[in-house]
Amino acid sequence: MNRRMLRNAVVTAVAAFAMVPAVAVADSCPHPAYLGTAATSHSHVHGRAVTPNGMALNVRSGPGMGYRVVGTVRNGSVRGLVCKTNGSRVQGTTRWYKLRHHRGYVSAHYVRAFRALPWCRVTNG
Repeated sequence: MNRRMLRNAVVTAVAAFAMVPAVAVADSCPHPAYLGTAATSHSHVHGRAVTPNGMALNVRSGPGMGYRVVGTVRNGSVRGLVCKTNGSRVQGTTRWYKLRHHRGYVSAHYVRAFRALPWCRVTNG
C-alpha cells in the first residue's frame, strides 16, 4: 500500500511541475506594441509607486526613457494600471505599465502591481 501512495504522490508532483514552464513561457512572450494600445481584458489592476528616497515617479508618453515626461506619480501612491508592454531598459527590466487614468507609462521597476496585468495590444486607428 505504501508503494502505491508514493507512486501517486510522485505522479501528482510531476504533473504539477510540468505545468509551471508552460505558464512562464506564455508570460514571457515579447510584445513590443505600445502606441495606440488597449488592454486585452477589462480587469481592475492597481499598483503602488515605490521610488528611491521618496522621489516622484515620472510618467512618460511612451514606454521608454526617450519619451517626454507628461506627469509624475507620488511615491507610495496607488494607481490603476491598464496593461504591460516592453520598452527601454530601466534598472534591469524592460517592462512598462500603462496607467489607467493618465495617458502615460511608468517603468515596472518602480511599481509594485497587486496582480498580473494583461499585455497591451495594438488597435487599428
